[in-house]
Amino acid sequence: MQMIEIAQLPGRYAPPPVKVGDKAIDEESIAREMQYHPAATADEAKLAAARALVVRELLRQRAVELGLLSADSRDEGEHDAAIATLLEQELDVPEPEEAACRRFFDAEPERFSAPTRIAVRHILLAAAPDDAEARDAQYRLGETLLEELAAIPERFTEFAMRHSACPSKSEGGELGWLAQGQTVAELDRALQHLPEGLHDRPLASRYGWHLVSIDAREGGQRPPFEQVAERVRHTLREQATRRALRHYLLALEEEIGVEGVELDDDAAGSLMQ
Repeated sequence: MQMIEIAQLPGRYAPPPVKVGDKAIDEESIAREMQYHPAATADEAKLAAARALVVRELLRQRAVELGLLSADSRDEGEHDAAIATLLEQELDVPEPEEAACRRFFDAEPERFSAPTRIAVRHILLAAAPDDAEARDAQYRLGETLLEELAAIPERFTEFAMRHSACPSKSEGGELGWLAQGQTVAELDRALQHLPEGLHDRPLASRYGWHLVSIDAREGGQRPPFEQVAERVRHTLREQATRRALRHYLLALEEEIGVEGVELDDDAAGSLMQ
């Protein structure tokens, strides 16, 4: 859903009034709703809250029009039940055909593959990012240790316990099985592309230099379609529901009228969360 267009006056924040038909959505209601829409800034949370309330009010008014809800009802449970009934009656969401499911499965191999995990050992040679002298010295130490490890790999545990600045030194440098995103970003990116075995040069991070051994790698394999067919159908059904709901909300916006918020391609987002 598109951001609310904000009218700016010199030196002040001045959002336009938010209305759905003749119903105004007041600032107090938006403020209460903000807790359900965490965002980077308070203004972004406020806009997301206003969008969500507009969507709910559009559906409430339609439910009242169809006799599914009393116009003076204040019961949130009744509102939720009426909106669920409304959407069940008015949204036409076709069930995905198997051919479409198979095409989607073939086009999105990574979505349905098992996550890759790697068994990693490392030795951290600590050096601050702004300490050029220390980083240079630690890099040279890393090269020396790697030369010795290339000749005698069994010394990795010994070197980790002697030289590593990571708490894993007590475990011989073992970090266990790591999935993507479980270590510092710059090291994580490098680990995803390394082959198994001892890497032949130190890897940099904000903490210093890492001597890394990839001991095993598993996952990343895509299962047969039959094993994930229900997941594929669920994904396509959710996408179809989102599209149908988006078109439905845009039609309600046109019919009922909305001020202060413009609904666009993501109009269904707040309701689908």
